[in-house]
Amino acid sequence: MAEGYDAGFTHSVLGQLMREAVWARLDAAFAPGERVLELSCGTGEDAIHLARRGVRVLATDVSAGMLAVARAKITRAGLSHMVQLHPLDITSLSPCLPVSLSPCLPVSLSPCLPVSASAPFDGAFSNFGGLNCVADQAGVAAGLAQLLRPGARALLCVMGPLVPWEWAWYGGRGELGRAVRRLRPGGVAWRGLHISYPSIGALRSAYAPWFRCRRVSAVGALLPPSYAELWARARPRLLWALHRIERRFEAMPPLPWLADHYLIELERKLDRKSVSSVDNMPGAQK
Repeated sequence: MAEGYDAGFTHSVLGQLMREAVWARLDAAFAPGERVLELSCGTGEDAIHLARRGVRVLATDVSAGMLAVARAKITRAGLSHMVQLHPLDITSLSPCLPVSLSPCLPVSLSPCLPVSASAPFDGAFSNFGGLNCVADQAGVAAGLAQLLRPGARALLCVMGPLVPWEWAWYGGRGELGRAVRRLRPGGVAWRGLHISYPSIGALRSAYAPWFRCRRVSAVGALLPPSYAELWARARPRLLWALHRIERRFEAMPPLPWLADHYLIELERKLDRKSVSSVDNMPGAQK
């Protein structure tokens, strides 16, 4: 998918609107000078955006093709000193990544190195469904927790199971199997991958031992999914109106629960021993 990903999604009208919605939250979460970890970086679009704002990014992906496209884009943008690329399979996530983001450190294809316990990441994120390829969300949560400092933010954009747009789009065409594919127990097979669609509650529970949920928002609830690009291009005024309404009410139930993607914003808890005492404080958000 690497060669055609940008043309098919990144540069599409719907792709740009959905990415801008995620960028607004990334910009609010990560400050210039911070060092963040990206899981499933794809073609590097999000890493480049953050790097231009002064955020240092360790961008990882399991796909050599995606990393090659990302490397070329990062080099053309003159941001190689801000973004380091590293191959990583999310399903084997562990504290086993390159030590630093030194400007002189080249893209690493070497075996992973232990992260210094004194210099954890200031945050992490994964955009547009990388985590949908993971069956063991709790395992990823545990590995990610070891890589983040207490108080660090983790923003995860995940495909959800309930999408009325999808029911109407495929159901209206008589493709009932595709209309309800996200509801199948255990997920579905797609292009050699196994895709699951965890609910907001299920994902929040998987991360709960190490992370506190701060916010959940919709990315594509009123906006149609990316496969409706031609429909959307033919209705620019309606599309823009749907976008503005969605951005205004993106965190209001039930929109996040009915979106093509939801963006869950987590905060790393202090440590396992102090979790219970913090959660029992008056006003603690769970």
